Amino acid sequence: MNLFDCHNHIQDMRLFPQFNAVMDRARMAGVVRMGVKGCCEADWPRVAEIAESYDGIYPSFGLHPWFIADRSEGWLLELEGWLHRYPTAGVGEIGIDHKVMGYDAEDQDRVFIGQLNLARRLKRPVTIHCRNAWGVLIKLLDFVGPLPRGMLIHCFGGSSEVAQELVRRGAYISFSGSITRPNNRKAGRAIRAVPEDRILIETDAPDLMPSTAIGDLNEPANVRLVLEKAAELRGISETELARLTFQNAARFYSLKG
Repeated sequence: MNLFDCHNHIQDMRLFPQFNAVMDRARMAGVVRMGVKGCCEADWPRVAEIAESYDGIYPSFGLHPWFIADRSEGWLLELEGWLHRYPTAGVGEIGIDHKVMGYDAEDQDRVFIGQLNLARRLKRPVTIHCRNAWGVLIKLLDFVGPLPRGMLIHCFGGSSEVAQELVRRGAYISFSGSITRPNNRKAGRAIRAVPEDRILIETDAPDLMPSTAIGDLNEPANVRLVLEKAAELRGISETELARLTFQNAARFYSLKG
């Protein structure tokens, strides 16, 4: 069974020092492709290094809302430079997060819109983070307009109604280890509400450990545990969901073969 971890951060310095072992365990678990997402200027070079060192890696470069306060004056030009150097790369992880301590809503919106417009101009897929701001996210997406290559809403934690609204705007909906938590009551309805051609799975490694995982850090091999729970909640076999999510991720990233 081939698996696609559509969203992780294996460039994170908590995992990067043991990178080869992490990749070996991923391959043993059947993870043959993955989307690696840059979050800030400091980690974009490591994302590029990973993409050039291993087959089956789809890189993205973006400025996450957690890191916008530390951005350089020329961050957007630098981001565009990375995207030109990697013509198949996406824009992400970007987004809106109203749970960040002391967040500046106007600044978050401005940074997010700037990156969405860059993705529109360069025709790149977008990976989006959203916490406690689903209404704002939908409003900003409508303000910017359709994204030519679509978007991936990572670690989805909203309602089934929100999932359907986002799908109508061209989104793929990705589920992470958070669905394995015993107190997650929304996950089942949301997973069943997503059309079969828009559902994805991810680890968000090194964070969001599945509740049944072993170890201190999450890693791509654990996408099998996400698959197991998502298949149970959706009421289909793991084999079928693995096929659907792999096919959907390949389509989102425009990968061949």
